[in-house]
Amino acid sequence: MFIEFIERLGSTIDAIINSPFRGIILAIVTIVTLLILKAVLGYFVKRYVYQHAQLETNAQNFMAVWGYIWTAIIAIFGIISLSGSLKTLGISAGFLGMVLGWSLQAPVTGIAAWLMLILKRPFKIGDRVIIAGITGDVMDITLTHVILNQVGGTVSSEERSGRGILIPNAILFGQTITNYTLEEEYILVEVPVRITFESNWSEAEQILVRAAQEVTANVIKEIGEEPFIRAELFDAGVMMRLRYKTRPVDRAKSLSDIVKIVFHKFSESDSVEFCYAHSEVIYSWKDASMLPQNTSVLPMGTAARSQD
Repeated sequence: MFIEFIERLGSTIDAIINSPFRGIILAIVTIVTLLILKAVLGYFVKRYVYQHAQLETNAQNFMAVWGYIWTAIIAIFGIISLSGSLKTLGISAGFLGMVLGWSLQAPVTGIAAWLMLILKRPFKIGDRVIIAGITGDVMDITLTHVILNQVGGTVSSEERSGRGILIPNAILFGQTITNYTLEEEYILVEVPVRITFESNWSEAEQILVRAAQEVTANVIKEIGEEPFIRAELFDAGVMMRLRYKTRPVDRAKSLSDIVKIVFHKFSESDSVEFCYAHSEVIYSWKDASMLPQNTSVLPMGTAARSQD
């Protein structure tokens, strides 16, 4: 029974191959096969894309491109199949793939990069990132471009300039991407302050920490991490590094507010001084009798002493 079925199937295939209508039959089979493949793949792709796309518009655009590509493929292969030759169909498929791969390299790479963005999520809308040396806040992620609100550029600090930067998705595979908030919402910021060796260490540390606590009170309440000091010595004094956490978008403002508070507190203190570049001249005489009796003849800001 089974052998008879196989023989009949073989006879039918031979009849189709030798039929004058084999081109039409092959075209119909090819089109139906591709339509079934499109429907099956389209179901899973559409479901996944709509679940992971950050904007529904991007998902709709991707599915529209998906449909156009499949329509073109089905039409081209349907026409080629009319020749009735499987060899011609195979060669044409290979040649078509090569031509499309070469001519649509940049657009296809861009769409592939967009898929990478929704699959891996290296960043999302609202994140502050550095791409190709450009810092900005992500405004939109389209099929072809990532749109940034540039940070810096027209200003020297990390504040939004308002300039929109369009970065082609196609270059993302070859660029290092820095995300300020990949794992958490806050970043660590440092304020370096130089004080003299004669300054009161404890008071200086207290002023710095309290300034940061005042400016970042909401952040401290939310995450429970207090500002802290890391210090080191250098030739002219002590480098005190105040470190605290804040949101990337608030970095420039918080730093400015802290510097303002620290400056005024240091000015009011008699035991803490900024260390700054200056010169101090000291006149020294071995013979005390040669010291000027009237110190007003010495230049302002100098000191006189004798050496015994």
